[in-house]
Amino acid sequence: MAPVSAVASRLVDVRSVDAALVDLDGTVYANGRLVPGAGYALGFLRQAGIALRFLTNRDSLPPGVIRADLAAMGLEVAPWELFTPVLAAQRYLEEQRDVRALLMVSSTVRTAFERFTGKGPVTHVVVGDCRDTLDYALLDHAFRAVRGGAELVALQRGRYFVRSNGEHLGTGGIVAALEYSANTTAKVVGKPSKDFLALAAASTGTDVSRCVVIGDDATTDVAGGAALGARTVQVRTGRYRDQQDEPGLPCAEAVIDSIADLPALLLDWDAAQS
Repeated sequence: MAPVSAVASRLVDVRSVDAALVDLDGTVYANGRLVPGAGYALGFLRQAGIALRFLTNRDSLPPGVIRADLAAMGLEVAPWELFTPVLAAQRYLEEQRDVRALLMVSSTVRTAFERFTGKGPVTHVVVGDCRDTLDYALLDHAFRAVRGGAELVALQRGRYFVRSNGEHLGTGGIVAALEYSANTTAKVVGKPSKDFLALAAASTGTDVSRCVVIGDDATTDVAGGAALGARTVQVRTGRYRDQQDEPGLPCAEAVIDSIADLPALLLDWDAAQS
């Protein structure tokens, strides 16, 4: 991999990719702080003219709050650069007809979906982070709605998430319970949905073959990037270590210690094409 001095002297000499779809939690930041070197790496990409899109499966907060949290960490992200399951679900429901959704989401994002609710038989059950709203009555209502023909829409299906106070049950556990009991398969709108990543890639005006997906999670970032047809990079921060003993996970084209090593990797890719 190219030395740091070489990277610093060639800030705009990147020809291998035109757009980077970058995971946030575990890749850019962890436990409320930027990963060391993340600011430098992202600044390098911007100076090189590489379009940035930030992809997160965090479904407990509206996009504006996520952007404010990133700004507090020292990372400014424009509204059009951020893609979340909340935005993807809104887009999906807008494309459907006569939607009457039952919401299993956090109180903080409920307002984002209230325009899709209404009287009459439930047509869609939307499941996200619902730790502050979930009870058995709501879960049972959702089960009966899906059994009655409503489509099960999952903002994402992560098994768990990590915060400073430890690991917590993820949205995927609730989704799996409904899938099992109602004998159905959810429509997943967040990572690793190919549609989700394709939406972000299309917003850059770049062909997917010229995109690189960077993340810590093989089951979402690497799998989604591979399904899209983009180049993939996995970082050894975040969930990387937890997944080392899991068989059958997709492999990224490259694995680096952290996002701080991404500029050097891209320059190495350039050199290999020369």
